[in-house]
Amino acid sequence: MSFLQALINGIALAAVYSLLGMGFVIIYKSMQVLSFAQPALMLFGGWWVVYFATLVHLNFYVAVLIAIAIAVISGLFIERVFLRPMVGKPVFAVAIMTIGLDLAIRIIAGNFYDVSPRSTGDPWGLSTFNVGRLIIGHRRVAAIVVSVVVLLALLAFFRFSRMGLAMRAAAFDQEVALIQGVSVAAVFAISWALASVLATLASLFINPDLGSLGPASYTLALKALPVVVIGGLDSIGGTLVAALMVGIAEALTGTYQMHLTPYIGQNFSQVVPYLVMFVVLLVRPYGLFGTREVERV
Repeated sequence: MSFLQALINGIALAAVYSLLGMGFVIIYKSMQVLSFAQPALMLFGGWWVVYFATLVHLNFYVAVLIAIAIAVISGLFIERVFLRPMVGKPVFAVAIMTIGLDLAIRIIAGNFYDVSPRSTGDPWGLSTFNVGRLIIGHRRVAAIVVSVVVLLALLAFFRFSRMGLAMRAAAFDQEVALIQGVSVAAVFAISWALASVLATLASLFINPDLGSLGPASYTLALKALPVVVIGGLDSIGGTLVAALMVGIAEALTGTYQMHLTPYIGQNFSQVVPYLVMFVVLLVRPYGLFGTREVERV
């Protein structure tokens, strides 16, 4: 029974990692740069949910909608002010810019949070329901449902909407997309807006056991980075597969590690995503589903 419990917990973890990971992938596919600002965007977007739901005392779902609107504006602002002037610059320089953004956003969000975790004011709380001997948290179920809905919405967006098709074209070849009349600048802006929204949604579920959000949640969000590397930096499908691998591996380790290898110490499960990443990279340097770069000499 503990195996099934760990499996459910791992799938819920995978749902959170996939929300964050898809933001990484969308930005990488559009700009060919790995954004290190995604965990900070999660803290920033989550703070607005905390503010409107618990301090202003709005309905939780209204607070989430307002936070999503702010996330869209924030993503567009970041891309226009900080990233667009970097177009044409070396990828390394753009990546360093995202690290700077990460630090700046975390400092701003940290001033809001202080040092104590804050409840997001969600209606799930720490409530659970039992299925036999299984204990399933409402927040974990909500995380799985939201991630599935978001995935389906993104698939529909990329397949049927004009902007989604433009983003796919730009990800495939920016020069060809420009020739066909696609606004690559608009693609960059929408990519950052989408990534900000996904980070905000992930903030609602990042800490299912405590139901709170604080500066320390940043370290939990960082585990989405190994997920993206494992799946492939340019593969949304690979991110989903990798999220399941990492989430389940982490949950199983947290359940059985202290019984099997107590000498390693507690919280070893927090290292598991990085260990899985190292093993995969030894075999598949471009990730499980990443596009292999071919260089002609």
